Amino acid sequence: MNHPHAPARRRCGVLLHPTALPGPGPCGTFGAAARDWIDLLARHRIGLWQLLPLAPTDSTGSPYSSPSGSALNPWLLDGDLLEQEGFLRSEDLQALPVPESTEQVDLELMPRRAAALAAALARRWPDQSAASHAAFAAWSRRQRSWLPDHCRYMVLRDQEGGRPWWQWPRSLALRDRACLRQLDRTMAGPLLEQALLQWQLQRQWEALRAQAHRCDVDLVGDLPFYVAHDSTDVWCHPELFSLNRDGSLVEQSGVPPDYFSATGQLWGTPVYRWSRHLRSGFRWWLARLGRQFELFDRLRLDHFRALQAYWSVPGGDDTAQNGRWCPSPGTLLLGLLWIRCRLKGQLRDGRLPLIAEDLGVITPAVEALRDRFALPGMKILQFAFNGDDDNPYLPANIQGPRWVVYTGTHDNATTTGWWQGLGDEERRRVEQVLGVTITSPAWQLLEAALATEAELAVAPVQDLLERDDSARFNTPGTSSGNWTWRLTDPIASLDGPIKGLGEMARHHQRC
Repeated sequence: MNHPHAPARRRCGVLLHPTALPGPGPCGTFGAAARDWIDLLARHRIGLWQLLPLAPTDSTGSPYSSPSGSALNPWLLDGDLLEQEGFLRSEDLQALPVPESTEQVDLELMPRRAAALAAALARRWPDQSAASHAAFAAWSRRQRSWLPDHCRYMVLRDQEGGRPWWQWPRSLALRDRACLRQLDRTMAGPLLEQALLQWQLQRQWEALRAQAHRCDVDLVGDLPFYVAHDSTDVWCHPELFSLNRDGSLVEQSGVPPDYFSATGQLWGTPVYRWSRHLRSGFRWWLARLGRQFELFDRLRLDHFRALQAYWSVPGGDDTAQNGRWCPSPGTLLLGLLWIRCRLKGQLRDGRLPLIAEDLGVITPAVEALRDRFALPGMKILQFAFNGDDDNPYLPANIQGPRWVVYTGTHDNATTTGWWQGLGDEERRRVEQVLGVTITSPAWQLLEAALATEAELAVAPVQDLLERDDSARFNTPGTSSGNWTWRLTDPIASLDGPIKGLGEMARHHQRC
């Protein structure tokens, strides 16, 4: 993995999650607005569309705490496409729950809409062509490593009133084979609904990906390092996670106390039993990553540092203070993944198609792991202006191409909101570093990103539109008011900002 690599294309991109796409329904989808968005990026030679995880969300709307690491979010299924292709009728769409407003994602309505779509798909299924039935059966066979259990899990969770799997009847929590066979017989209808949802989501996403490839636009996904405690993944493979026999946590994830938090961050997801993963040849991890590479051209691995060492906190604690650092076998896992990607033709310029989210306090050992596999790390320009000449996020300190530079991410304030929150002295410092009077903070910070040597420069769409924090997507550490922001104007209205980004990118030799 230490051999020389071909120089990567210097490109730029936009961060926009599909739920935030505009449209007549209560949530953005894989439909017309997504197609228009890809065409717009291509027209102005923007080479990347970065997304958040496409997985189903938790009850707060977060795609980072999903009940399934392999499934797609039913909220994103486009009803108009289903009608055009004959899978639904107009009366099916008219019967769907209607939001009071389409200006934000309606988190309460979306689960009901998904359930209504699933029921309609199953109701119309007997009328579909033999070719559709054969295509669905073939796809289901290819996805058998995750699809049947995902469907069972979603049906059981609904049957059990939303309770987590370790509170289900013991035979179901422990996946008794006879009970699962009985479930497959007695709940065949609801199980079919879940499978049809996933098939149609996959079909719509694959059509978008084919369009993106024709347009020379890379799709960049995002994968949380940990999986939710209450998830298909943990229910199916409890031996791979730090759990007691009753399903409760032995050890849980988080990060230690730091400048921002005296008690650290406690995430409540089970940490991995790495010894079990080693014994299996990392089968679960390789399958998990392989599924993502079926969906995306590149993948941002969130909390990359935990591949080198992770903060493990006793399962019963309510803060992260009493955790300890434990080693991870990241070198072995990434080495096996490199071999797998090479065999499948998925390496990019001889490298894994990964972006290492290496933010925060990163040790030399983490940097060595990242650099051993020549993975690009991340730089956030909003973090650059604390007055420290050695600040690693300062544009002048971003050396070499192996970086992805962002103005901000989904977890940051918008750049306009960030600027509005700065004091006079902080603003003078930004102007001194950038060498300009700040009149348009989002675009001027973006130009600084594009001017770096980094191979990739990415801005959230909110920054291109110079939106303030009313357009913020997520505020870490809060449990409400997130994940609902949405574009309200048609994609065509973004032509000016995207054209401006393309022209600025070409000025800085990005194509």
